[in-house]
Amino acid sequence: MSCQKQYRICPICEATCGLELTVEHDQVVAIRGNSDDLISLGHVCPKGVALMELRDDPDRVRTPMVRKNGVLVPASWNEAFAYIQEKLSAVIKNHGRESVALYIGNATIGSMAFMVGFPVLLKSLATPQLYTAGTLDHIPKLLTCAEMYGDVFSNPVPDIDRSQYLLILGANPMVSNGSLWLAPGFRGRVKDMKKRGGKLVVIDPRRTETARIADQHFFIRPGTDPYFLLGLLHVMFRDDLVKTEASAAMLAGLESVEAMVKDISLAAMASLCGIAAKNIEAMAYELVNTQCAGVYGRVGSTTQEQGTVTSWLIEVVNIVAGNLDIPGGMMFPKAPAFAANTKGQPGIGKKAADSGFRTRVRNRGHVCGELPSACLAEEIATPGEGQIRALISICGNPALSAPNSERLQKALPGLDFLLSFDIYINETSRHADVILPGTPTFEKSYYGAYSINYASRNVARFSPALFESPPGWVSDWDALLQVSAIAAGMGVVDEKGLRAFEDQVISALLEEAATDSHSIAYGIDIDNAMAQLSHTRGIERIMDVGFRVGPYGDGFGANPAGLTLEKIIAAPNGIDLGPLQPRLPEVLRTPSGKVEMAPPAFMAELSKLLAATDRDVNPHQLLLIGRRQSHSINSWGHNVHILAKGKNRCTLLINPLDVDRLRLEENKPVVLTTTAGQLQATLEITDEIMPGVVSLPHGWGHNKEGTRLNLAQQKPGVNINILMDDGRLDALTGNAVLNGVGVQITQE
Repeated sequence: MSCQKQYRICPICEATCGLELTVEHDQVVAIRGNSDDLISLGHVCPKGVALMELRDDPDRVRTPMVRKNGVLVPASWNEAFAYIQEKLSAVIKNHGRESVALYIGNATIGSMAFMVGFPVLLKSLATPQLYTAGTLDHIPKLLTCAEMYGDVFSNPVPDIDRSQYLLILGANPMVSNGSLWLAPGFRGRVKDMKKRGGKLVVIDPRRTETARIADQHFFIRPGTDPYFLLGLLHVMFRDDLVKTEASAAMLAGLESVEAMVKDISLAAMASLCGIAAKNIEAMAYELVNTQCAGVYGRVGSTTQEQGTVTSWLIEVVNIVAGNLDIPGGMMFPKAPAFAANTKGQPGIGKKAADSGFRTRVRNRGHVCGELPSACLAEEIATPGEGQIRALISICGNPALSAPNSERLQKALPGLDFLLSFDIYINETSRHADVILPGTPTFEKSYYGAYSINYASRNVARFSPALFESPPGWVSDWDALLQVSAIAAGMGVVDEKGLRAFEDQVISALLEEAATDSHSIAYGIDIDNAMAQLSHTRGIERIMDVGFRVGPYGDGFGANPAGLTLEKIIAAPNGIDLGPLQPRLPEVLRTPSGKVEMAPPAFMAELSKLLAATDRDVNPHQLLLIGRRQSHSINSWGHNVHILAKGKNRCTLLINPLDVDRLRLEENKPVVLTTTAGQLQATLEITDEIMPGVVSLPHGWGHNKEGTRLNLAQQKPGVNINILMDDGRLDALTGNAVLNGVGVQITQE
């Protein structure tokens, strides 16, 4: 068989870059960026190139694993499902459905079946106990979007390909290629922006890879982003720079925001955040006077003590500066499938109902449907009615990524049952009773169902499976359906039962579209639509429905020129749906039909924050922050040689001035101590970190007995989350506070 070129979407992270694969004798022999991909334009990062090695990793789980006599051993799929049936059903019968929790990890985005299908499992479990990596990362952003625009995915992103000015706060898209913002090949996009006369400004406690290519970089004291943003708003109102004339009819609460910020002291805000007042003033004027501009914040802005207030103020700054919903500013993408902000009546909606459920120990409720993952350990370990007795983890490693992670690692063995969908025996799945392995990348189809909601250009892309799965392999979708059937009380079902369950899911999707008078598929005959689906079984049928009833779909014949799965597969580089377009007020799903600029809970939290602006800043208090790395994806990637090779990357960055002040020796390890824990780290002295701040990367600490990560254990690193207090949460969302944490450093 001669060499062939195949084109796929990389599933490793949110960037979902387009890949060009060289295939020879049914093997992938080379991977490079696809220069014709409509989103990534040829960009590829080390993780995409590592897909071959990841697929062939000898430590990868390739068969179901079941715990027998205390040890995880290989088992057949039938044995695994029978064991799940026995254990999960017993927990539900003896302790009720609230005793079962579901955890969704970030790597879920790498499996279309898990990303699109996990709500099926949640519904079958009928449990309110949903925990996700989102509450360790970005739930403040989701709540902000839900409150201001009416939907968690209505998140304005920088229209960078037409932008003239971009202010980045606590984000590093040179490494992430856009998080909650699909913008792979960020360096090239910035280069093009500068050719147009544009400007990039970065605000970060570290001179990140993004800061190094910026026109300006300003250090900021961790956790003080709200003060910087309030300073910008104060200048805009003070100097009559507000540009809301075009959007005034769609805004609610602008006057309340103005009243809150007009009398604050710019000097006080500058002193608190560490950025000079004159520089704050200059940036405020640039944001207003540049025709196409925007402010983008990410994980550094959401994982601080005021993560929700920060996320909200970023949106307010963009609105006040006149940069929301304009070409080159901050715009709303329109995803081709499953986007809630394209369903129902445009421009208006209703507020999500409070489920009424609260965690037992800390009385935390759902935010955007999720409970704080920082509460998971205590809900497992605390006896009593409602105690979590079983946990299903999908593509997650909370035992490493949760704050005070040692506490969760101690709690997991106390579960009656733990099921992990995973490709490794890692720090979490080592405690599992059953591990169901994920389908290898090239043997499954893929659609970036999550990240496409944040795309810098509207496109439709889909990668069919490149190779057949091994004989007898159960796909991600069928494994999820089987566990859902068990959870629903149906027991282990045969192929006919799986087909019936899948048909129920599809019928529900079609019914929703058929009864939505604003849908392209309004009034369709459901049986006829089912017959038109392009695949006989599998997650592809679900995706075909999603595309066909979506905003660009064919509506099962109502719009013959519209999208179908078959048409998208026929375009391996993607189908171009055009640049981002203004969507206000159509995108709104708020009860008022307006952009809610002053949600009462946000305003109340801001009032508390402003009441404490006279607090003293301890100049000798070291603050700890995390950092993202191009060769890692959260807690995994460290077991793949091409990503793990090279120097030790799990080091503590520290400024030379702090080394001198603390009288530290460069070649000796240091001990870091917080209110939550203590660990030992290796110093890396650099002026890229601001004085008074130190940084450790997230996702390391691969030294636990029972894991099977042989390469990662050779360079285990240390787990920063040991130092994170699971009692410190963003007040409005319960998001873990993982940045700006006070730390002491000593050396023997």
